[in-house]
Amino acid sequence: MSSSYLQPITLKNGLVNIKNRVALAPLTNGQSHEDGTLGEDELHWLKMRAEGGFGTIISCASHVSKTGQGWPGQLGIFSDVHIDGLKTLARNIHEHNAILIMQLYHGGARSPEYLTGQSPWSASKHLYKAGDKSIAVKEGSEYDIDQVIDDFVNAAQRAIKAGCDGIELHAAHGYLLHQFLSTETNQRQDGWGGSLKNRAKILTTIINKIQAISQENFVIGVRISPEDKYTFKGIDFDDSLVLAELLEEQSIDYLHISTWDAKKTPEKYPLSNKTVIQFFREKCKIPIMVAGEIWTIEDAENALYEGADMVALGKAGIGIPNWPKLAENEHFQPNKPPYTESHLQNAGLSHKFIDYMKKWAGFVVN
Repeated sequence: MSSSYLQPITLKNGLVNIKNRVALAPLTNGQSHEDGTLGEDELHWLKMRAEGGFGTIISCASHVSKTGQGWPGQLGIFSDVHIDGLKTLARNIHEHNAILIMQLYHGGARSPEYLTGQSPWSASKHLYKAGDKSIAVKEGSEYDIDQVIDDFVNAAQRAIKAGCDGIELHAAHGYLLHQFLSTETNQRQDGWGGSLKNRAKILTTIINKIQAISQENFVIGVRISPEDKYTFKGIDFDDSLVLAELLEEQSIDYLHISTWDAKKTPEKYPLSNKTVIQFFREKCKIPIMVAGEIWTIEDAENALYEGADMVALGKAGIGIPNWPKLAENEHFQPNKPPYTESHLQNAGLSHKFIDYMKKWAGFVVN
């Protein structure tokens, strides 16, 4: 009997079959071209994880609008010019019996003008602090909101044309959809602000419109931050539980919870004997994917035992490209950071990706 994380799982009422419950988390890397087309380094990195046994490959955050870009070398999905590269990516992932989920994203306040040529906009006017800088962010107009909704839907249409298996809406980590959910960055007094239902309206509208244009076997997931972290403020844990119920009503196919540590209890309830995963499991029946410090077999098993249906590996997926295959051995013990540059090169990371990982304390050693 194989371990639970290696057991298959089905989504979409059995229409989408995934060989195991281990996903590659969406990871920033800057390995694509200036125009957003797929880079060879990005293809190599993702293909290597499919070869290594990951059942689900989630792309890095891919901007749905040219003005929604967040960093140089970001994979784009805002133009039909991106479709051929995504077709190549999907074909390479499918060759290894894995599914490809494109993560759709708009940076909002976190889309710098030097990249986009336009002043950033968000749910409400505010100052966004980036390092020692304070950037003036304007409030999005009705036109801006309508346009970005269309951009998300058009991006999903491109993912369908490219043969991807689904999309994940990035409503976490302080990006545009998160900015609408946050009471700190959304001070609107109209139908896009105020109540949680209104703050989530941009997200639920996008979901409805994508469901209307996609086939019944196309997966739609949503990634959320369940509580405040770092500078990403304005997310109440209980609101996030209500949001999970709301998204279940929208019939999404999975909820991806970015916990930062899958073993933790909520910051709001530090004395609770229930983890974040257990709180969400009690609130909704939809499949739950969880990410956060999952390194060992025991970490994965524990997350599934507590109510997750799938685990997403970020740092472990970077350093150990064949984690699922290695984890077929019950005695597997992962090699943890710090990693040498040569180790990461052998793990399929480009020099750009390695340089990015040097920003993570203790991850790369010379």
